[in-house]
Amino acid sequence: MMKIQFFDTTLRDGEQTPGVNFNTKEKVRIAQQLENWGIDAIEAGFPNSSIGDFEAVQAIAKALKKTTVVGLARCYKPDIDRAYEALSVAKFPQLHLFLATSDIHMEFKLKKTPEEVLAAIKEHVTYAKTKFEVVQFSPEDATRTRREFLLAAVQTAVDAGATIINVPDTVGYSNPTEYGAIFKYLIDNCQNIENVIFSPHCHDDLGMATANSLAAIENGARRVEGTINGIGERAGNTALEEVALALHVRKDFYQHETNIVLAETKRTSDLVSQLSGVSVPRNKAIIGANAYAHESGIHQDGVLKNPDTYEIITPSLVGVATNSLPLGKLSGRHAFTSRMEELGYQLSDEEMNLAFKKFKALADKKKQVTENDLHALIAGQSSEGEEAYRLHGLQLQYVSDGKQGAIVSIETAEGIFSDSAIGSGSVQAIYNTIDRLMEQSPKLNHFSIKSVTEGEDAQAEVHVTVENDGRIYNGVGIDFDVLQASAKAYIQASNYIKEKGQ
Repeated sequence: MMKIQFFDTTLRDGEQTPGVNFNTKEKVRIAQQLENWGIDAIEAGFPNSSIGDFEAVQAIAKALKKTTVVGLARCYKPDIDRAYEALSVAKFPQLHLFLATSDIHMEFKLKKTPEEVLAAIKEHVTYAKTKFEVVQFSPEDATRTRREFLLAAVQTAVDAGATIINVPDTVGYSNPTEYGAIFKYLIDNCQNIENVIFSPHCHDDLGMATANSLAAIENGARRVEGTINGIGERAGNTALEEVALALHVRKDFYQHETNIVLAETKRTSDLVSQLSGVSVPRNKAIIGANAYAHESGIHQDGVLKNPDTYEIITPSLVGVATNSLPLGKLSGRHAFTSRMEELGYQLSDEEMNLAFKKFKALADKKKQVTENDLHALIAGQSSEGEEAYRLHGLQLQYVSDGKQGAIVSIETAEGIFSDSAIGSGSVQAIYNTIDRLMEQSPKLNHFSIKSVTEGEDAQAEVHVTVENDGRIYNGVGIDFDVLQASAKAYIQASNYIKEKGQ
């Protein structure tokens, strides 16, 4: 069987989702989990677009041990130089170079003739090859490019040294029949491509991103690009988990293998959902909450007799436990430790001690602590990390005229500091108080809250996005109490503001 490479662009194209902005620490956490999932190449960012992107690409390049780290660049030498600088510490560096080739892009965006575009491709791929062993070239808006010119652009890139050709459906315009035919046309007509890999990059504007990507594979593509949970600009990108499971479940049809560790799928999806603040729809294929739920009596009867009657994917295959036996306040350390190991967590003694302490505190508030609660507990512990500012105490009270008052205590290395403020509501009062304590005045751009589990004793997960001095910062807080979670999320974002200010 032929091996299909997986190229993840969650940290670059996925971050272009409206309202999503990962900081460097979050990008490194996601990149490390993508490596655990078995991704072959990670597009870590666009180094010349901002200092933040440069730092993130460099940090990921240092952190990853076996995965290729890719930097994006335009056909612009300073972009290539900046990517080379950011990726100089990577074990397996790679450049992704792009230039638009459709008539509408050349005329209105680039203001270049077709001849000038071909010259630019030749010049910059040639230059990139002096710095990178592997160069990928993408003719942007390929699916709306004239076939003959698309072939000329691809041939020019190959002749200049590109060994990976990505064919992007930039605006989600194509369909499986047409998109597959483009790959067949290029592979049949392009010369000297014995060592060249072709790959799809699809957007989901018409809901066909996964189908288009699979059509490309059927027609000779040996690499697929996409994001976790399908996040991305506009309607998003190809959801890589969908392609991975399609290739696995229908191996009889596709006859391809991947390096994806399917059991890490749910954990990877959950991490991206938590840090991006983009919830996974319940009916989402592969990783949605309803993906393995059966409401119909006929379906339930069939599954109980033989799961294969209505389940083509077993929950355990993607890392969803087949049962969710809850722990409670009487559960001991041994039971807790065993469950965490079963869930795949490798915690140090110090981390386990802290996690067990948090578990017992949660168990005192909840009748049962489920598997999802445990995942949230570890996620919350990881997100808090070694932050300089941590929530110590929170008290609220009604003032007058509909106003709420908040008293917040924050713990730092220097001690515990408290202050108070009022607001139109509880959350505003809390955030006004935190601003006073941390001597800041950011703008709150986004606030969302969701339930980690179900029921009246569910944990809350709050995601905030704040803007300060033109920079965007995210914060996530998880707690049994909604207002505590709100405070934790805002303090985490404030920590990142302080880090940048130092």
